[in-house]
Amino acid sequence: MFLDRATVWLRAGDGGDGAVSFRREAHVPRGGPDGGDGGRGGSIYLHVDVGQTTLGDYRHHHHFRAEPGGRGSGARKHGKAGEDLELGVPPGTAVLDTRTGDLIADLVAAGQRVMVGRGGRGGLGNVHFATATHRTPMHAQKGEPGEERQLLLELRLIADVGLVGLPNAGKSTLLAALTNATPTIADYPFTTLEPNLGVLDLSAVDADDPRRPTMADVPGLIEGASSGAGLGHAFLRHVERTRILLHVVDLGARDPDGDRLIVREELRLHDERLLAKPGLVVANKLDLPGARDRLPGFVRACAADGQQVIGVSALEGDGLPELTRAIAALLPGPDELGLPPEPAGVVIHRFDSARETFSVEREGAAFRVRGRRIERLVAQTDFGNEESGERFQRDLERMGVARELRRAGVQPGDTVLVGEQELEWGEEGWA
Repeated sequence: MFLDRATVWLRAGDGGDGAVSFRREAHVPRGGPDGGDGGRGGSIYLHVDVGQTTLGDYRHHHHFRAEPGGRGSGARKHGKAGEDLELGVPPGTAVLDTRTGDLIADLVAAGQRVMVGRGGRGGLGNVHFATATHRTPMHAQKGEPGEERQLLLELRLIADVGLVGLPNAGKSTLLAALTNATPTIADYPFTTLEPNLGVLDLSAVDADDPRRPTMADVPGLIEGASSGAGLGHAFLRHVERTRILLHVVDLGARDPDGDRLIVREELRLHDERLLAKPGLVVANKLDLPGARDRLPGFVRACAADGQQVIGVSALEGDGLPELTRAIAALLPGPDELGLPPEPAGVVIHRFDSARETFSVEREGAAFRVRGRRIERLVAQTDFGNEESGERFQRDLERMGVARELRRAGVQPGDTVLVGEQELEWGEEGWA
């Protein structure tokens, strides 16, 4: 079964905790703090694996976690960094954040790689918190939690030539006749329920032409497909990346031009740019009774829309050399053909301008404080350590969080939520 969409849950590795340790050696009185830092957590990356053609690896395996960082230790020893997790996806995979709907990356070419889950930073050991007036700090940071997110992977098939048309127009037969593909072929609609790929050898009509474009036969359209009817979006996603479109029409049907206009309208409704792609109309099934008589009128109707028509019988092979030469004329040269079709792959980077800001709002009977910096600070504070708790209060006073909470009306005994931590507000601030 072809799998072109998958949802995955990712958790990057947590950073390792910093250590509270003091140097203890003979003849070294008051050795001072020597707690090392925790190691960073492993990050999660997606990269293009040209050997993959579907998202089948994610059919049953949906949860992925990178390795956490190791704890720091005495003698200023750093914890081991967590190993990064690399996940391969086929060319043509769009990566979207399910919470925001944002496009994170569009991976189409070999070598493209994007970080989708950042590992947490390791906590600082107590060696970093010694001062001239406080020489024996008992405070060390906990490791920062790794980034956690849910992503939608959506495969948009990459092919040079796409075959479009109503069900049973003969697309699979045409693909098999032109290429080395072996799709399922039968005389009923929706024989094709998943895309089929083949390679068209252009040297068959020109011995000096080395190009071997890929051709995709994707599930047939029906009226209303742009709104999701039938195989709808599952089809239309796969024609977006093709260089050229071949619109296959059954010339033996009752109204061939009406069939052509149905598909043309569905393409327009999905994305008007699809109509601007180079392409041809393939009048198929000339072997059927009366089909050749309909061809002249059909050609005139297509010409009114500026579309070139080539009549063929995919079953008997009539017109296929002419069609192959027409396809060759529409395709780019060998150098450009070796590059991914448009749109080119892109990785989107966003500058987080709100990184140092925070907000305070009501959440039921509690107060919720949001902000990347303060949430990281809470996650890295050991509230079971009195010195760490005092340092946390000083940091939040300095950041202005306490002032904003008082302005919002916080009272002693109220609950304050920061990240996953639940805190109590005391008489003089944080309890």
